[in-house]
Amino acid sequence: MKTDDLLKESPHLAPWRPKIGIAPRLSDAELVTLAVMQALLGFTSERRWIRHANAHLRHLFPYLLGQSGYNRRLRKAADLIARVNRLLATDTPLWTDSVWVVDSTPVECGRSRETAKRSDLAGWAEYGYCASHSRFFRGLRLHLVCTLHGLPVAFALTGAKADERETLLGMLHAEPGLALSRPGQTLIGDRQYYGRAFEHELAEWGVRLLRPARKGEPLRAGAEVFKPLRQTIESVNQTFKAQLDLERHHGRTPGGVMVRVLQRVLALTSAIWHNHHTGQPVMRSLTGYDH
Repeated sequence: MKTDDLLKESPHLAPWRPKIGIAPRLSDAELVTLAVMQALLGFTSERRWIRHANAHLRHLFPYLLGQSGYNRRLRKAADLIARVNRLLATDTPLWTDSVWVVDSTPVECGRSRETAKRSDLAGWAEYGYCASHSRFFRGLRLHLVCTLHGLPVAFALTGAKADERETLLGMLHAEPGLALSRPGQTLIGDRQYYGRAFEHELAEWGVRLLRPARKGEPLRAGAEVFKPLRQTIESVNQTFKAQLDLERHHGRTPGGVMVRVLQRVLALTSAIWHNHHTGQPVMRSLTGYDH
């Protein structure tokens, strides 16, 4: 088990626990594996997932937590899930791709007005507009930078109205080595990633931006290859929504939503990592992936 090996090599990645006490019967590696399997097998309800695991996966997991225990352990493991995701991503040759694509997609967090009033997400989740689906929604946005093969490189969760350009620059500032170690990196975005100052700052990071021309602008370089390459991020977003049930996360607190999004990002990364290490074709969609 790759996760188990990673934790043995780097025990500091696991959530902190006092040295004196009862060791958990379900290991951190088993917890992360269960979380990935839940996302890949399409179980949006943790109660149904634990019931399914008890009935069919006992030979793999001799001890299983109840629904509340699983939920509690999962929320505490958010940092671990993010670190395992990065370790798996860097363990593929796709990590060094010289072309990235960037976009954001809605993460809906309830539709009714009463839900909005009572939600613990108030102050973070907000009302926004999704141009690609021509609809308003209440919730967050997942901002994603990935390679042309769909491997997640960087991501962030923000309110629905957050500026996509500021969020992208924030991701680069949060991890400077990501761009500075790749001089000449090409980034493909849509029309929302515009502005002379924005492009100038990207250039200072060594990143060259390709995007379609906005109304009134002259034709930009790379226009002839833009559309087919942009399909990558659309395919990744569709995978998150249709196959990994991104908008059916059922998170009701900031920590709950965060770990459920991380769970789905890790599921996608794991599928790509698995395909690479087993010699299977790399797919942007999980269709045909052998669970």
